[in-house]
Amino acid sequence: MPLYDTPAFVDRSFLRAVTDFIFVKDPPEKADIIFIPGSSFEGHVRLAGQLYLEGYAPKILPSGFHPKGSSAFTGDPAFPSEWAWMRSLLLKMQVPDADILREDRATFTWENAVFSKQVLLSEGISLPGTALLTCKAHHARRALYYYQSVFPDSRFLVCASDVPGISADDWHLTVSGRNAVMGEVQRLGGQIREILEAQLS
Repeated sequence: MPLYDTPAFVDRSFLRAVTDFIFVKDPPEKADIIFIPGSSFEGHVRLAGQLYLEGYAPKILPSGFHPKGSSAFTGDPAFPSEWAWMRSLLLKMQVPDADILREDRATFTWENAVFSKQVLLSEGISLPGTALLTCKAHHARRALYYYQSVFPDSRFLVCASDVPGISADDWHLTVSGRNAVMGEVQRLGGQIREILEAQLS
């Protein structure tokens, strides 16, 4: 059902504003690196691997330990971290291990960005002029905000992967879609406020 064919009780202008704000997607271009924020969703990890294999960037940096509020990786229990799981998927896609950088401490998106920068600096890798950011489609705005804040001199292109039922066209039609997208709106307000207060205190 297209966005504008929503039930009469839904404010269509509000839905459009939320959709335009949350869902960010750019066509890929040649870049210096591909960043992957932590997740247990395969779609954007495989997208990152495909972009690498197509020659869009020479390095991939997956980032993640486990979700904030959890004590362990919530995906495949065979893996100790989001990073280890993402690395395994990339290796199965024939991405060379030498081109997969390691960040396995982060527990939420702000830390994904901050710790990824620390990895580049510790490895003596130049900060990117242009970077690709692969993420879930409904995570795009928050991921972009954090990575762009941590890498202010870099140009980011968001290559997003839709989660079934949570795309720009259909998120408003299901409880799970509405919870996911409006949860992003809430986190953008709450997390950013906490981060700003911590930075300014």
